[in-house]
Amino acid sequence: MNVITKTITLADGRTITIETGKLAKQADGAVMVTMGKTMLLATVCSAKDAVPGTDFMPLTVEYKEKFASGGRFPGGFTRREGRASDYEILIARLIDRALRPLFPDNYHAETFVNVTLYSADGVDMPDNIAGLAASAALAVSDIPFNGPISEVRVARINGQFVINPTFEQLEQADIELMVAATLDNIMMVEGEMKEVSERDMLDAIRAAHEAIKPQCQAQLELMEAAGKTVKREYCHEENDEELRQLVHDECYAKAYALATSANTDKHSREANFQAVCDEFKARYTEEELETKGPLIDRYYHDVEREAMRRSVLDEGKRLDGRKTNEIRPIWCEVAPLPGPHGSSIFTRGETQSLCTVTLGTKQDEKIVDEALIQDKQRFLLHYNFPPFATGEAKAQRGVGRREIGHGNLAWRALKPMLPPDYPYVVRVVSDILESNGSSSMATVCAGTLALMDAGVPIKKPVSGIAMGLISENKGTNYAVLSDILGDEDHLGDMDFKVTGTRDGITATQMDIKVDGLSYEILEKALMQAHEGRMHILDKIQETIAEPRPDLKPHAPRIVMMEIPKDMIGAVIGPGGKIIQGIQAETGAVISIDEDENVGKVEIAGTCKEAIDGAIAKIKAIVALPEVGEVYHSVVKSVMPYGVFVEFMPGKEGLLHISEIDWCRYETIEETGLNEGDKIDVKLLEIDEKTGKFKLSARVLKEKPEGYVEPERPARPARADRPRRDEDRRPRRDDDRRPRREDRGLRPQRRRDDDED
Repeated sequence: MNVITKTITLADGRTITIETGKLAKQADGAVMVTMGKTMLLATVCSAKDAVPGTDFMPLTVEYKEKFASGGRFPGGFTRREGRASDYEILIARLIDRALRPLFPDNYHAETFVNVTLYSADGVDMPDNIAGLAASAALAVSDIPFNGPISEVRVARINGQFVINPTFEQLEQADIELMVAATLDNIMMVEGEMKEVSERDMLDAIRAAHEAIKPQCQAQLELMEAAGKTVKREYCHEENDEELRQLVHDECYAKAYALATSANTDKHSREANFQAVCDEFKARYTEEELETKGPLIDRYYHDVEREAMRRSVLDEGKRLDGRKTNEIRPIWCEVAPLPGPHGSSIFTRGETQSLCTVTLGTKQDEKIVDEALIQDKQRFLLHYNFPPFATGEAKAQRGVGRREIGHGNLAWRALKPMLPPDYPYVVRVVSDILESNGSSSMATVCAGTLALMDAGVPIKKPVSGIAMGLISENKGTNYAVLSDILGDEDHLGDMDFKVTGTRDGITATQMDIKVDGLSYEILEKALMQAHEGRMHILDKIQETIAEPRPDLKPHAPRIVMMEIPKDMIGAVIGPGGKIIQGIQAETGAVISIDEDENVGKVEIAGTCKEAIDGAIAKIKAIVALPEVGEVYHSVVKSVMPYGVFVEFMPGKEGLLHISEIDWCRYETIEETGLNEGDKIDVKLLEIDEKTGKFKLSARVLKEKPEGYVEPERPARPARADRPRRDEDRRPRRDDDRRPRREDRGLRPQRRRDDDED
């Protein structure tokens, strides 16, 4: 067994070990990556041949965390890992976006990358090294790949950049970015920030790239040691260079004319471009097109791409006629829907989001139960992209990975703006009704509008913009595009999305598809994005300047109150009987959390009466009985000597038969009191030793005229009582209990102090 190991040392002294040749040896490539007690196994397998007709890279990346890695059982009835969680899908997307651009353009074999967490201690974050593991598995395989790459998380903590922070460290960060890069170029960036400047974000990217370089170098050394410097030969495309040149010669001028025609309608523009291709195909018979048709489509795609790019670089003209820094027309509307607690429509060009906000209680929290993370989320954002948004005639089948990724970016953008102590659980849902350009950024803008319409007191409004880049000659000639179209995203060299307030960036996502992109170009693109964000923020605040001062009339109202910690059990009651009774009687929804010193009670209801009623009942439970106070009580049980009444929730006392009325009752039946009857009582006394309550009902009634308190027989003085021994008959010898011996038992043996 030929085991090869490489070790990488981080700036803080921690080490990352890459090992190959020991596990999963039948895969094309496999490595075990270890940092502390965190261990990830990455494998990669690629088919030898491509499926006929495939003209793209069919790459599938899976990231999976085993519950056993942290010594836990999975939830659910089956007690085994199920479908990938949102978190696992997001990490898989980060790996995919870094790897995909680096496969050769003509490599079309199905390729599967699997990264699995097998050990963790909850200290180091496993996703920090997931991208490194995937790239290392490719490095020790014979699969063609223009890497290696690595991914790191960079966080700014107390002004210092930390690479691959722990779970605990990350809680203190104001910048958190996942950065993927090769030795020379940044490939992918995604993360969230707490209103930081563009320059701070670039500094974080630089720090991450410096940490990535030695990780890439270690993979090159590993690849050489494994003897995998020469990759497999393949032929996944059959080309006809004569046909390629013919397509270019016949179609380029027409495509260029369309690219510079400033057609603002997406569908007519697509139809016009397709008509050029169809016109060229018309010269061939159906039999000839069976073989030439796919090639013509591929070559014409390249022609269309070149025409669009040259139009921008040479003449500064975009497909819809805008300038490079121009934003499409925007119109917004708030409260278009009467039912939700907040709603909005945000439309920018041919991209439109309909957003709703729902306010809920603690019972609506999302429970996160993953291998290493157990938490509850109070802010949710869901993004839906139905096929009709782009005019496609097909059914909508569940939520895809793209929807989860786009929704997460918008969630990160808006999350920092919610007050940390906001009592409501908030759910934002963005439905994309039409799309040509960044719908995730439309979601951020529509989400801001809907939150303000709902009366959620967000700190500041947030806007987002999608930017693009077209460059040539390693960035010596380039154009940065604001508010890109779908075609500009597809045909460009970079797309990145930036969200933020007027004071700084809150989230970003960046994918770079070209080598040699300088930080100067990135900085220019970020500053141009800043101008676009400010323009969009102006449009948002023209529609609604600030959050509404109050919630919608049909939104739930939540009141928070604190109770003594030792009274939580009294409010809940045995088996939840008390709290359930309060909810059933008032219609309010009550939740209780135990804090360090107090119990925090959340009371929610759709009307003021329900909330006030619940508050009154809870206050009555936690209130201390006061001597001299009058209470409305309920008879709980009837005894010959009186009745037991509940005069406060959870507080019962005896109302003696003599304290029911001024008249004298010989039997309890004469009082006419039964279980469930209501009677007012006054608390006369609390016994300090026993805690018992002395109650009276008669003191609340008018004393009859001439009433004389009945005399009770006086108890004899102690001196007059008969002595104890005089009051009993003399004890006789036969009254004593027989000795043990006389009862047939062994005599009881005494043990001396020094006996073992």
